[in-house]
Amino acid sequence: MKVQRGGMSRLFLRRSLFGLFTLWVVSLVVFLATQALPGDAAQAILGREATPERLAALRAQLHLGGSLPEQYLNWLGHLLSLNLGTSLAGGMPVSDAVAPMLLNSTVLMVCAAVIAIPLAIGIGTWSALKKDTVIDNVTGIATLVLASLPEFVVGVLLVLLLSTGLFHLFPAVFVQMPGAQVWNNPAQLVLPVLTLVVAVSPYIIRIMRATMLEVLDSQYVQQARLKGLPERTVILRHAIPNAIGPVAQVIALQLAWLIGGVVLVEYLFRFPGVGFELIDAVTNRDMPVVQALAIIIALFYVVVNLLADVVTLVANPKVRTAS
Repeated sequence: MKVQRGGMSRLFLRRSLFGLFTLWVVSLVVFLATQALPGDAAQAILGREATPERLAALRAQLHLGGSLPEQYLNWLGHLLSLNLGTSLAGGMPVSDAVAPMLLNSTVLMVCAAVIAIPLAIGIGTWSALKKDTVIDNVTGIATLVLASLPEFVVGVLLVLLLSTGLFHLFPAVFVQMPGAQVWNNPAQLVLPVLTLVVAVSPYIIRIMRATMLEVLDSQYVQQARLKGLPERTVILRHAIPNAIGPVAQVIALQLAWLIGGVVLVEYLFRFPGVGFELIDAVTNRDMPVVQALAIIIALFYVVVNLLADVVTLVANPKVRTAS
């Protein structure tokens, strides 16, 4: 047990250090990408009529003076001290501008994850139990088709089906009243959440089915059946818990995809979240907001994958022993 705990600790430490290295690389890429944008950032923000004094003041605010290494170290120092700067478009601290959008996106992603993960695990398990039947074949074809569709295509099809075409059940775009929260009108959340669920679920369903089939053919499941345990007990207590470990990595990848895929979904439905704010910031050349949101997205990726590694270690004894 001590050896296993030591191996888990070492693996967790290695993954944490790799995550920090990943964040550093992302910070470097984000900084260089924003610096490589054509034209003068200060001129693009203030316009052609800006006076030299205003241009000089804005360049100083953006830390555009000095060499690239000096600018990067200055920006990185502010980032490590949690000073994200000031939004050039809104004139407010970036943290204040981003926080409401981050909360809205979190609500959207949590709703999608809470629905998609149990649903996909259930369908994948059911498909494995109905192997080579009509149900299994239909599920396989449907998941393959849905997995091949980009999320914005799924969103457009849902709008045509449920909003503007066959049925008129839900709003086609999100309209947020001043002072209201995104959850005050649940009907407006249905299409964005459903789009994310449809985009995420097929991959989890397919890997859950494949893993479940492997587990059902394993010796310990066969022994549980030979002991006379009810099939329901065999599935719930022996098969599904052992199938969750490998699936956790795919779930983590899909959750990490959510914050990237949510950009297009939010823009499609005009949802006031991180994705919509990111596109708006790029359009307005609001560099502090762009940089902050890119780092937040990368941090989410790292944390989710680290949690997936922990879940895999806890759920899979083979991986835990090998580590």
